[in-house]
Amino acid sequence: MWLELRRGRAGRCKDSPDSPTPHHKFDSNLAVQIPSGTTRGFTFATTPETAHHVPVNDDATMADSLDYVKICESCPPGDGWGPSVTTDTTLNGVPYAPFSKGDKLGRMADWTAEGKDRERGGRMQYNRNYRDQQVYGSSHAITFNAPPAEDESTFSLVSNTRDSTKSRYGRGAVFTRGRGQRGGRGDSRGGRGTFQRTGGAGGRQGYDRGGRQAGGARGGRRFGWKDYDKPARNRDASINIKADWQLLEEIDFNRLAKLNLDADEGEDLEDYGFLYYYDRSYDKQPVKGAEKKLMAIDRAAYNVTTSSDPVIQELAERDEATIFATDSILSMLMCSPRSVYPWDIVIVRQGNKIFLDKRDNANLDMVTVNENAADAPLDAADGSKDALNQPGALAEEATYINHNFANQVVAESESAKIDMAHANPFYNASEDTDPPASKAYKYRRFDLSTNDEEPVYLVVRTEIDAVQKNAISGEDQLVTIKALNEFDSKAQGSGGALDWRSKLVTQRGAVVATEMKNNSCKLARWTVQSILSKSDVMKLGFVSRVNPRSNDKHVILGVVGWKPRDFANQMNLSLSNGWGIVRTIADMCLKREDGKFVLVKDPNKSILRLYELPAGSLEDDDEEEEQEEQQPAEGAEE
Repeated sequence: MWLELRRGRAGRCKDSPDSPTPHHKFDSNLAVQIPSGTTRGFTFATTPETAHHVPVNDDATMADSLDYVKICESCPPGDGWGPSVTTDTTLNGVPYAPFSKGDKLGRMADWTAEGKDRERGGRMQYNRNYRDQQVYGSSHAITFNAPPAEDESTFSLVSNTRDSTKSRYGRGAVFTRGRGQRGGRGDSRGGRGTFQRTGGAGGRQGYDRGGRQAGGARGGRRFGWKDYDKPARNRDASINIKADWQLLEEIDFNRLAKLNLDADEGEDLEDYGFLYYYDRSYDKQPVKGAEKKLMAIDRAAYNVTTSSDPVIQELAERDEATIFATDSILSMLMCSPRSVYPWDIVIVRQGNKIFLDKRDNANLDMVTVNENAADAPLDAADGSKDALNQPGALAEEATYINHNFANQVVAESESAKIDMAHANPFYNASEDTDPPASKAYKYRRFDLSTNDEEPVYLVVRTEIDAVQKNAISGEDQLVTIKALNEFDSKAQGSGGALDWRSKLVTQRGAVVATEMKNNSCKLARWTVQSILSKSDVMKLGFVSRVNPRSNDKHVILGVVGWKPRDFANQMNLSLSNGWGIVRTIADMCLKREDGKFVLVKDPNKSILRLYELPAGSLEDDDEEEEQEEQQPAEGAEE
């Protein structure tokens, strides 16, 4: 008979006459007791240095206490069965999985937990159905490997409590990311209710309307939570970059924002055209349901580029300045850090003169809509099926609205007309059938010199739309007139705009603040143009569609006037930064030889690139475009 003792348990006797002499090894701090008073009763305790070896005889009586050292010496050499006395040995090279007695042990190992996570896109629901996944060590296979010492890269902290905070968007919230697409060329799309430019003799251009556009489905593409990592929309460049164009400079918007140059308020050189008085009845808030409709008024308007302007050519011959531009081109350059859509400016150097030009039918002339909105309008290439609310169609609609709104809100009276010193330089009565619009062209000069030794002046052609009497002094005030348009406050691309019909009167500040956010570049350009022309008041009209699904009928909901410099302060618009950009680009071109350059806004990045063009490059492009336009027209006639 021999006595078998196990760790943490009482020993028991087995009858085995053939068994070898038993030996038993005990861990430290282990005590085994058998009640005394029996023939096999004994009591002993272990110490860290010794272990027991207890031979047992049937007729022998164990002493009350045995010497632990003697028992240990009687043990045979080598390891026996049971847990190891050393801490370095592992069980088949694998450590025990960590666990806590307070954890719920649902299964030994859950090998399917990670697969569930992948199928659900990484979103785990912490409820009773998935409670077993929260047991520490139960669903992480890496726990059963031998981890490196002090490796905390796999440590994770999870919570099994549900977040009770409700989303402010509510269930089924929709959000998008990315920026909008550029608008198309004005003459590439027909459409009634769209705005197009038509060429005239001698470089003059007018405005007219085309045929009806086909309406598409209302609304746009819906986005869900899985679209957070969708790539940004890719836009096309405004001009084809050819391989033989030499890249001179590449400037990111962060560098442009740091430029600064103080300039004077400018001086008047020449003024042309005439002005009608502004109709103050539009300043009154209309009665609901009795809003005035926007009417199409045929008036001749001109948008001549810098080098084709006869007055600028005359001023250049008189050596009045070094840099020449129009207010539309100059405002785009000064507000370039706010731009999102692609654009380009042609720069011509002739001798010591710099001319900032635009290409014919360039999108620089189009009025963008919600260009700076986080959820900008989608183009057809991005999946938009709503033809009315695509960037190109919205730009044509906005340009058409601005042209007609400026003509409608003036009181045309020959007796109350303010004539400038010279007549309109672009109007030709023998060729133009429509009467000229109320417009004054003021040619103003600004000093951009950095030192007295090298003076640098800039001449810009500015435009003024109307004049009004000051309510206190009775003096005439110069007015520029622009219009913001609402297409559909619930459609994709609206940028979270409020409903103008219900909020324009009660929450006008919120409406204007939203427009400043969604149309930052457009409003900044209008403000710069008003300051360049030294206008006293800038009138902003709020024009909305009669029916959101139709873009050919509009109503005027109200007109608000601001002082241009006050409006610039509200927008955080810095003119000194704009002058610094203009002077920097001009200096880059003045360092080169005579020729043509193109300043291009990258369609997908906040970068400006300056290219030097070989001789005749742009002329070839214009001829190719004219041929492409003539071919569809000839096919339609056949």
